Formats: sequence, structure tokens, C-alpha cells
Amino acid sequence: MSDNDFHIRWDASALALLRSRIRGFEWPYNAADSGWRYGCDPDFLRRFCIHWADSYDIEAGEGTLNRYPQLLAEVAPGMRLHVVHVCGEAQGRRPLLLIHGWPGSVYQFWPLIDALAFPSRFGGAPMDAFDVVIPSLPGYGYSDKPAAPVGPRATAGWLARLMRDALGYQDYLVAGTDWGVVIAAWLALDHRKDVRGIHIDYPGAQPAAAPTTDAERAYLEAFEAAENRLGAYSRLHATRPQSLAFLAAGNPVAQAAWILERFHDWADLRGRAIDEAFSLDTLITNLMLTVMTDSFGSATWMYAGAESEGTRRLPEGCRVPVPAGFASFPDPRHPRPPRSWVEKGYDVVHWREHDRGGHFASMEVPDLVIADLRDWAASLANIHRKVDGIVDPENKVID
Repeated sequence: MSDNDFHIRWDASALALLRSRIRGFEWPYNAADSGWRYGCDPDFLRRFCIHWADSYDIEAGEGTLNRYPQLLAEVAPGMRLHVVHVCGEAQGRRPLLLIHGWPGSVYQFWPLIDALAFPSRFGGAPMDAFDVVIPSLPGYGYSDKPAAPVGPRATAGWLARLMRDALGYQDYLVAGTDWGVVIAAWLALDHRKDVRGIHIDYPGAQPAAAPTTDAERAYLEAFEAAENRLGAYSRLHATRPQSLAFLAAGNPVAQAAWILERFHDWADLRGRAIDEAFSLDTLITNLMLTVMTDSFGSATWMYAGAESEGTRRLPEGCRVPVPAGFASFPDPRHPRPPRSWVEKGYDVVHWREHDRGGHFASMEVPDLVIADLRDWAASLANIHRKVDGIVDPENKVID
């Protein structure tokens, strides 16, 4: 069963309770002048919460989130996904599945939609348009919460059903960021006849290979250093998500602090404050998709699910068997890999390295992301290769 005319509506009593909880928050004792050193900057968080409770335009925020057509699509018994579905002016010629991660949401792709779906409005050709499909991941926003943590591979199966069964697309392109890159890889592995190509911004499903060059070894060392410096949240999500949910339940300020810290630490802020890279309203609107749906806890479950599945690494001896585009940004969370490393696990046919933009590239530098996706799609059209029947090295079948 699907609801093909879904609109986000925030209940007045729930909004009143939200404001009450923000205003009534008991602020803890903080180290003097600590800034972002030990976590979320207390001074910024206070300013953020004052704006959230007293100045954020609820009606405008709700209207922003309802700007594009949305639906709820059943992909399994008890699992409906919230989906933004914008049919482009090319009338179904190129379906593009965009997959977010944590702590993002469907909203992080808002800056891309119009240019991708309606290129003639921006000086492009109508036949270059995409049908844009943006699902909220299971447990995120207005998608249903799974009964227990699920990982990228199970999620990929649900997204395959969404595209083929609910929306009727026989084949499509996939672009992901954060968890979306891992899900994209497993979509290509498990549903290769459907997926015509993937676009990723880091090798989230890492190649099962040893480094063979100094550049590859340096990258893996930098990757490990970033995990040690910025990855504590990830281990908590993967091993103790329930305890974190208890700490944050009914506490919008705690949820804001946890999520805002990631935007600060992972964005390309060189020489800028966080609210110079993202407006307060943008940060709040993204956060509202979590707070107003009580999905803070369930949105962290992908980490535990990935641990159970073992899907953050590609199978031994396997390359993702569809053409891949890769765009790297100066993302503090994920160091830039050398092309040789990515090619150990992916059939790279389009490669871009950018000198600006961080982890949230579609929000930070949408112009670059739009150009990358257009160029990548054009390169796929020029390859003259079919994905159907392609197998991984040694003809191994992925179970």
C-alpha cells in the first residue's frame, strides 16, 4: 500500500511542546572558553536554540519541506519509505536515485533538485533531465522504523523494490553520500541488472585489498587517523545506540548538539563559522525531520546494522560491477583517496577532485555536485556498455 500524496504537517501541540523543552532545558556546567574542543560549542548552541524557539519560521520551514511531491511507498510488510519523487522534464528518460546518510536527510538534496529535474530553466537541454528520487532511509524522518537495526545491504534491497515495484523503473542511476555510498555499492552488487551506474564521494564500502603504493598506504593511515579523531560517535552508534537514544529522548537540545557537532566537524569551514556555511534555518529544518518524527535513535541504527552485516567492506576479490563516478571533496571526515585505491573496488569511469566543499557537498557546493552528476551521466551514455551480465573478477557470484 502506498500514499501517493504525502505532505509534512507539524502538529501545533507538538510544536508547543518542542519550544517548551528548548526553553526549559537545564544547561550543564561547561569548561570555560571551550568552543568546539570537547563537543558542541555551548555558546553557539545557546544562540542556535534561542533562534529555534523564538525566531524560526515554522510555517516557512514546513513549506520548504513540502516544496516537492512526496509519497509513502510500501517496500516490505511493515516498512513504508518516505520518498521525494520529482519527475523531470525528460519524462522518465533518466531516473536518478539519491541516497543520503547520517546526520543528513532528504532535505540535504534540496539545492540539487530543480537543476537536475528541469535543466532548461538553467540554460541546459530538457533531454538532460533526471527523474529525481530521494527516499528517507529506514528509521529516518517519515519512513517507518524497522523492528531492529538494519544495514546497508538490507536497505539496498528495499530501495530496489522501491524503484522497480513502487515507482516502475526498470533501470536507474544511483548517487549516494555518507551511508548512501555504501548502499549504492550493495545495490550495484545485488541488483546489477537494475543499476546502470553509481556515483560516490568516498569508498564507504572499502576494497578488500592490501595497499600497494605509498599513496594508498598514506591514505589508509589518514583514514585511520580521522577515525580516531572524529569517529567516537560511530562506535557508540554501532555498539550502544539504545543507550544514546535514552539520553536524547524528549531532549531536542541534546539531539541538536549531537547533530550540529557533525556539521561543524565535517563541513569545509576553512576560515568560516558554521553559520556562515549553513544558515541557522537550514540547520534547523534538517534537524526538524529528526526531532518531529522521534527518529533520533532509529536513525543511528544503520551503524549497528552494518556491523551485523559486515557490509562496510567489499567481498574478497570483488569489484562493484557497474560503471562508477567518483567526486572527492576536502572532507575532514573522509580523507581524499588515491584513484588507484578506489579502482581496486570500483570500475571508475569518471573522476573529479575538488578543492572546496566538505562532507555535505550538496548543501555546501551544490553547483559542483550538479555539474559532476551531469558529466558522470553523460560519460555513462558514451561508454556503450550494458551493465546486464557483468560479473565480478573470477566470475564470483555475490551471495
